[in-house]
Amino acid sequence: MENEVKKSESAAVSKPSRRKFLTTASVGAAGAAITGFPMISVAQSPIVLKMQGAWGAKDVFNEMAEEYVKRVNEMAEGRMRIDYLVGGSVVKPFEVMDATSKGVIDAGHQVAVYWYGKSKVASLFGSGPVSGCDAAQTLAWIHKEGTVFYNELVKKLGLDVVGFFAMPMPTQPLGWFKNPVKSAADLDGFKYRTVGLAADLMQELGMRVTQLPGGEIVPAMERGVIDAFEFNNPTSDRRFGAQDVAKNYMMGSYHQSMEFFEILFNKKKYEALPNDLKAILKYGAEAASTANYALAMDLYSSDLVKLRDEDKVNIIRTPQEIFDAQIKAWDTVTAKLVAEDPFFAKVWESQKNWAERVGYYHFFNNADYKAAYEHIFGKLGF
Repeated sequence: MENEVKKSESAAVSKPSRRKFLTTASVGAAGAAITGFPMISVAQSPIVLKMQGAWGAKDVFNEMAEEYVKRVNEMAEGRMRIDYLVGGSVVKPFEVMDATSKGVIDAGHQVAVYWYGKSKVASLFGSGPVSGCDAAQTLAWIHKEGTVFYNELVKKLGLDVVGFFAMPMPTQPLGWFKNPVKSAADLDGFKYRTVGLAADLMQELGMRVTQLPGGEIVPAMERGVIDAFEFNNPTSDRRFGAQDVAKNYMMGSYHQSMEFFEILFNKKKYEALPNDLKAILKYGAEAASTANYALAMDLYSSDLVKLRDEDKVNIIRTPQEIFDAQIKAWDTVTAKLVAEDPFFAKVWESQKNWAERVGYYHFFNNADYKAAYEHIFGKLGF
């Protein structure tokens, strides 16, 4: 399956597609201005950047991408504008990185694991091995230490992009099953959809993994290509119809417990911008993190209740035995990658050092929120 992802990522984007895109978008003149003249006059405004997401048309992630776009466009005050396109408008979801690097699109909104076939180090910038830190704490690592490694990685791979990260995603569910999974042994042999380094983890647990974009999951389940899957969250899952093909939703997992959006720009386009517009693109990602998380808390919680009450889905907390098995499997997967790739080892060591210090503070200091919840609302049952 990794070879299939590599094949998808390395697929060449044809010149006719590029011409068609530029004709449809009508941005030829603006693109020339950006490339040729870094200091662009007001008379040549607005600079138009075409951004494509990696998400199906109904996915809430498009709304989160639009929150970023809205903030950038308002701060740019007419001098620059991002136009957002949903996944598949120009290239397929797993091709967003290559298309942005080659200038077929100006920008992309995706997750780093969608190009992990180029280097498994990419998963350390979303959906990497569990370290004891949650997504918000790992995103803090990216801001304080990880960006240097990220820039080194894209340079090593010859990717002509500038990337920013936003939205510390809540823990992703183990996923959707036709029958409840009661132990780690029950996972053996399942045909399962996930992406990135989580695929290596789940294979270590005996699952047969297929990597698919979100829009292809339900059709694959209906055809029997997979018999269990995860995507990301209750809202995305409900919108693409997960509840129509399975009725057991296993909540909680270590397979993707800290992930973020990767907001990409073609490096030549980005570097040609005035410094203030570069800053807007960069810090707009930080602003979008807050907006995205607020939207997620509102919708994810509402949709989980709808899945339970309206769609009659069996909401289940993943058994502790599976969490324990995942941690041990991560040990095996990580040890192999550290031995194979010195760069992976260097980045992982930075993450671990961060997690040891940040986790020490967090676990000593954090309140017992579950106890407070159960005091007010009653026992949760796990």
